[in-house]
Amino acid sequence: MSRGISAGACLLLAVGLLVGDSTEPSVQAKKLLEAIRAVGKEGRGNAEAAKAWKGLVAMGPAALAPILDAMNDDEVVAGNWLQPAFEAIAEKAALNKALSPELFEKALADKKKSNGARALAYAWLVKQDETAANRLLPDMLSDPAPDLRRLAVEDAVKRADAISAKDKSAKELYRKAFHAAGDPEQIESIAKTLTKLGDKPDVAKQLGVVSRWHLVTPFDHIKSKGFDVAYAPEKGVDLTATYKGKADKNAAWIEHTTTDPQGVVDLAKVLGPLKGTIAYAYATIEVPEARSVYLRASSINALKVFVNGKELFAVEEYHHGTRIDQYAVRVPLVKGKNELLLKVCQNEQNEQWAQKWMFQLRICDTVGCAVPFTQTGAKKEDK
Repeated sequence: MSRGISAGACLLLAVGLLVGDSTEPSVQAKKLLEAIRAVGKEGRGNAEAAKAWKGLVAMGPAALAPILDAMNDDEVVAGNWLQPAFEAIAEKAALNKALSPELFEKALADKKKSNGARALAYAWLVKQDETAANRLLPDMLSDPAPDLRRLAVEDAVKRADAISAKDKSAKELYRKAFHAAGDPEQIESIAKTLTKLGDKPDVAKQLGVVSRWHLVTPFDHIKSKGFDVAYAPEKGVDLTATYKGKADKNAAWIEHTTTDPQGVVDLAKVLGPLKGTIAYAYATIEVPEARSVYLRASSINALKVFVNGKELFAVEEYHHGTRIDQYAVRVPLVKGKNELLLKVCQNEQNEQWAQKWMFQLRICDTVGCAVPFTQTGAKKEDK
């Protein structure tokens, strides 16, 4: 290569090699994006993706719309390349006053685009148009993008806060914000405000917690050996059965309903402070139609989740902390009755901080709002 070729020319040559001879921006972007979306785990395709990334950035604002079109919430690795490329282009274009707010507003309005793409478009729109937030957020309380829904709820609360608490419109706005919220912190915060105003908001219902369970224990987990052992409940639940459990103790199902607003079931309190032991929790729910939902679970113990007899999630960790929505798994539900089975494993640690044995589960959509379901099986009263 001649010494006279500049670094910029070398970059353009690299781009040309990737995309062929065409100078059509959409064609260039498509081929570069294909190289980035092909990147795999453990670094597969990184070299090609790095060249394509530089090529996209070199294209400037012409690459912004194709990048948004290419973003996919399920393609996390590719997203880690695409968003920085978008940001790099937008930042440079903003300095040169070469950004079009219309591009971002159009992308935001297209709900077929990925949640990440629309949230990114919104972030840049409000940088370019100071009226955008006030114009758009009041109509976004039903937005399907989690980040945008959270912003819309936050905006509604701020508008309600600015109104006198004696004004009925303030309470109505708080109610709308509460029923639109999927973020647990927002739900609980708004519920406290509504309670002060005389309402009785149902936090558990808004979260979509599963509160009515059948529980059975003890099953052996000495030396953590039971996590991969398929005990009888995993082979089919019979609520009338009595099993031979740990140390030949009888294990029979009991009914329990948690009254915790987040749906936490304290197994140590209900079943006893057992160690080296596994408990199963079984619930049935009914949904009006077949659909995909998110099960959001938490446990400070090792956990497996089965839906309609199939293991769909497993994590073997103990006492590493817990929080609501600690784990999320997308699962298909069938129309009518669906069976949920959780396997919650307590190890043998004796430290005071290692005594918790609990779980929590809620059923929601992509933004965290409850999916309509009814529960059958367990009694409504605690035992």
